Formats: sequence, C-alpha cells, structure tokens
Amino acid sequence: MRPPQKKPPGKPLPPPKRGRRQARTAAPTVSANPHPARAAAAKSGREPQRIAKLLARAGIASRREIERMIVEGRVAIDGAAIETPATLLTSLKGVTVDGKPVAPPEATRLFLFHKPKGVLTAERDPKGRPTIYDRLPPGLPRVIPVGRLDLNTEGLLLLTTDGEFKRQLELPSTGVERVYRARAYGNVHQDQLEALIEGVEIDGVRYGSIDANMERRTGANFWIEMKLREGKNREVRRVLEYLGLEVSRLLRIAYGAFELGDLQPGEVGEIAQHQLVAFRKTLKGGPKKDPVGE
Repeated sequence: MRPPQKKPPGKPLPPPKRGRRQARTAAPTVSANPHPARAAAAKSGREPQRIAKLLARAGIASRREIERMIVEGRVAIDGAAIETPATLLTSLKGVTVDGKPVAPPEATRLFLFHKPKGVLTAERDPKGRPTIYDRLPPGLPRVIPVGRLDLNTEGLLLLTTDGEFKRQLELPSTGVERVYRARAYGNVHQDQLEALIEGVEIDGVRYGSIDANMERRTGANFWIEMKLREGKNREVRRVLEYLGLEVSRLLRIAYGAFELGDLQPGEVGEIAQHQLVAFRKTLKGGPKKDPVGE
C-alpha cells in the first residue's frame, strides 16, 4: 500500500465570516457615562457624598432637617432646586439655601454651654418661650445642639458647628457617656439603683444600662449620680419616677470627655482644637486622622 500523498500547500483559507451576533459580541465595549459626581470625584480626588451630609458638615442643620428643607424646595444648585436628598456632590460649590450661598465647611468647633433651667433646646418656640439661642452670647458662629435637655433640665449642653459631628455624638452606637446628678424626693435603696445596670423596661420602652449611685441624703431628699450611654426622651426622669421618686432638680454634669465644671448658667466655653481632635479619634467609628479641615 502506498502512503497517502501530501497535498501541496495552497492558499490559506480566509477566516470565517462572522454573523451579526458574533460581530456585536466581539466589538469593543464603551463604558456608559459615569454619574456627574463620580466624574467630578475622579478629577478632584474626592469621594462624592450626599448633599444632606455635606450641608450638615457645613453646620447648616441636622441631616433630617436638611432633608425636609430639600423637600420644601429651599436647597438649590446653580439656581435649580434639588429634588432629592440622595443627590451626590463632591463640594458645595454653587449650592444655596434659601437663596444664600453656602460657605465651604471650616474646621469643626465645639462649645460647652451651661443651659439654664426653663430654657428650650430649640431654635424657636411657637408659644414664645425662651430658647437656648436667646441665651447664647453674641459673636458665636452658627451652632447646633448635640441632643436635647428638657425645659426644666439644666447643665452641660454641647454645641457644634458640624451637623455630622452632632449626629455621631448622638448615636447610641458611638457609646458616648452622659453623666447626670438628680435631686429626688422619696424612698429608694442602693440595691434598687444598682439593678438599673441591667437596664429596665417602662411602659413598653426599653432603657439600656444605667450606672446609678446614691451620693448623699438629707432627710427625704438625696442626690443620685447616673451614667448612661443613650439619650432617650426624658430617660432619667422616667426611670427615677418608675422607682417611685419625685425629681426636683436634674443637672447634666458631663458628656463624654467634657465636663460642666465651674461654667455658670448661660456661660459658654470653647474646646481647644487639639482636645477636639484627640477626642474624635477615641469615638467608635471616628476618624483615625486629623478631621479638622476635611
């Protein structure tokens, strides 16, 4: 048997023609236009953020209040009203609130204010009662309170120029301790106070761990120190009333690392920047680098 003959080399076959489906698959892809804020971020090196967060950082108001302002059509960019709080921006350039340009955020500032009794923690009151803003000294920048103190509760109230910092301090997950001194009337034992360390449920509301200790007693009146890490509405008063006590005076003496000290009712003191930076680094989820000027 003769071996099969090799075919002489011929012209190479042309590549198979691709159908339309193949051509579309093999064609180079073109990325869609990125979100304008993402494109701006790529140029500036800054990550876009929600406008509500940026405005809160600039001290305009809290996030919740800013979201309400956006719904009311009070916030605009380049003259056009912003329709959603989810709008992403890398800066506040061109943004106005109530027709007024928003200045870029400056370094966060924190003030200690001794809130007097009988003053509301609010910007205004429909009933005409005095608010903390009626008692603040002139010359302060625009500040917003960290949390609230009831009308008849006095003592330390933190004020800040940074709405985002305010929110961080208020969150229970941040774990910032609040310390109160209460003067109460009634009958209670130390073991009842110590039981509050496990928390307590009152009328369907769960209150977290409270470190409570009796300081001194004068007849039927005594002072109790209470430490807690959440700020539910009227929490201290409700817990003491649950124990059968009548609170005649309630004073907050500390919030985190900051103490009321010798600050007199109506007086304001500012925290030094280096102290503020050090404190922020201790917060859960807080910045690990210098947050000033970010």
